[in-house]
Amino acid sequence: MNLLLLDSDDFIHDDQVVLRARRAKHLTTVQKIAIGDSLRVGQINGRMGQAVVTAVDENQVTLSQVMLSQEPPTPLPLHLLLALPRPKMLRRIFQTAATMGVKEITLINAYKVEKSYWQTPFLQAEKIREQLILGLEQAKDTLLPSVTFAKRFKPYVEDELSLICQGKQNWIAHPYQSQACPRDQSLYTPSSLAIGPEGGFIEYEVEKLNAIGFQSIGLGDRILRVETALPVLLAKLFNT
Repeated sequence: MNLLLLDSDDFIHDDQVVLRARRAKHLTTVQKIAIGDSLRVGQINGRMGQAVVTAVDENQVTLSQVMLSQEPPTPLPLHLLLALPRPKMLRRIFQTAATMGVKEITLINAYKVEKSYWQTPFLQAEKIREQLILGLEQAKDTLLPSVTFAKRFKPYVEDELSLICQGKQNWIAHPYQSQACPRDQSLYTPSSLAIGPEGGFIEYEVEKLNAIGFQSIGLGDRILRVETALPVLLAKLFNT
């Protein structure tokens, strides 16, 4: 935990918070804090700063002198379109996306996405939020990404994405008939990146995305898993 994230419900006064459950346990058993220690903190969707440990017991930790004066890191200007991956991969992918500065994620359906994936409990709002927060803690960031769902590919692409992607740089991660992944795009240019399921987008889906301005890009001859491709693509595109 490189940054201790605070929620509005944690505050008992303007500059004092009480932490319980996972965060308190981590502070006492992993970081082994003591009264008087100064900690890096940040308020979710707010600023970052410092706080001082003023009380510790078995169930909770109290921090006082909470001072939040530093802005969070600049987010990536990226809308990540992700064909819903296997449920056991979701936690790692959410954490990775949040760690690397992605702030807008849309999980989309595709021909090779199993229908049962949409029923996983990992798509519950509290489960998603938990993984995003872990990613933010790692990256020392406070801005919580938004996650939306598009369960019907064709209507979403034609009716919504075609409007959303206007004026942006738009890419599909696709290993066939694609150009090499561009490098070091501007951190100020709005962009979209679509990543397919494990078996990739089918040609119909690629054509639909191409038709609204998406360019196919690849990472060479190797076929990568989604959780591997995502950080590599972001690192190349934005030098993150």
